[in-house]
Amino acid sequence: MSVLTSRPVVRWLVPVAAVVTVIGGGAALGRFAAEAEPSLPPRSAAQLLVDLQTARFEGLSGTVVQRADLGLPPIAGLLADDGPASLLTGSHTLRVWHSGPKQQRIALVDTLGQRDFIRDGRDVWLWNSRTNTATHRVLADDEDVAVPPGVPATPQDAAAQALAAIDPTTEVSVGRAATVAGRDAYELVLAPRDAASLVHQVRIAIDATEHLPLRFEVFAEGGDRPAFEVAFTQIDYARPDPDQFTFNPPPGVQITEKKGSWDHPESRDDEEQPDLRAVGTGWTTVLVAKVGDVGSAAAAEDVPDLDLLAGQLPAVQGDWGSGRLFRSNLVTALLTDDGRLIVGAVSPERLYEVARG
Repeated sequence: MSVLTSRPVVRWLVPVAAVVTVIGGGAALGRFAAEAEPSLPPRSAAQLLVDLQTARFEGLSGTVVQRADLGLPPIAGLLADDGPASLLTGSHTLRVWHSGPKQQRIALVDTLGQRDFIRDGRDVWLWNSRTNTATHRVLADDEDVAVPPGVPATPQDAAAQALAAIDPTTEVSVGRAATVAGRDAYELVLAPRDAASLVHQVRIAIDATEHLPLRFEVFAEGGDRPAFEVAFTQIDYARPDPDQFTFNPPPGVQITEKKGSWDHPESRDDEEQPDLRAVGTGWTTVLVAKVGDVGSAAAAEDVPDLDLLAGQLPAVQGDWGSGRLFRSNLVTALLTDDGRLIVGAVSPERLYEVARG
């Protein structure tokens, strides 16, 4: 079966693209409306890192706007339009509520409806208003779970993933002060030391008082505007009402009960699981997923967008083999004819090197 005719394979482009999104993006976007630069006491990069890692809060709620344009029109058409992949392009608005590690809610609101992730103690709900369907899982006593994997839903999610990558390959500095969602903020700047990375900078605006990330931006080499950004436009640090974390099924909702732990294979959809691995370290890490045989040029009749992808991506070949190449100013992806998807914020030559190995 061709990878270009398999819906289960398409599903696994989502987490791969999501990881790349954290460290890269596509065409430049306009920044959120700028506000006057506040006057704040000097603070070093080391102090800001400590602030981030030691910040504590009882709860918060707010509105988050995410903007992204990865330059992926053909690929975006492949991806599910009701999951994390929908956040890979355009502008999106999310409402978030947080009341400790056992109570969280994220609501993605768009023109087609609303999708909610709700956790209340051991109960976890995923709800889609457009299809009026919900999935319910009861966590084990000692089990924990983060929000659904995918594109970061808040600046905190994005910052956590970026900070986890800090090592000797990263230069850390302090940028200009800013006002975000009406809050004064410091700016922490992360820049790759490795010239092979296509990322220029990651900038994190940190609340000057509460020390939480309020805005997260990614810039490409040569770009003076962010390629990807997610920011609070409104935030309230009061603990939300407990009712916000109670799922009240609407009339006619179809509920699916999931068994087993969150990460147990039996608790997931019965779609093909990918063989996913990371090659390299730091900013030039490349993800490799085994997605099947791509030798067939035929496309399924019910998924013409897959045929569109095969026709639009240029063919490439070398001593590593042959396949199709996608590239933007930050994301490069190689779909090989022997069934591998290789993605990174690096040059095509780096992908060829990995394919060769």
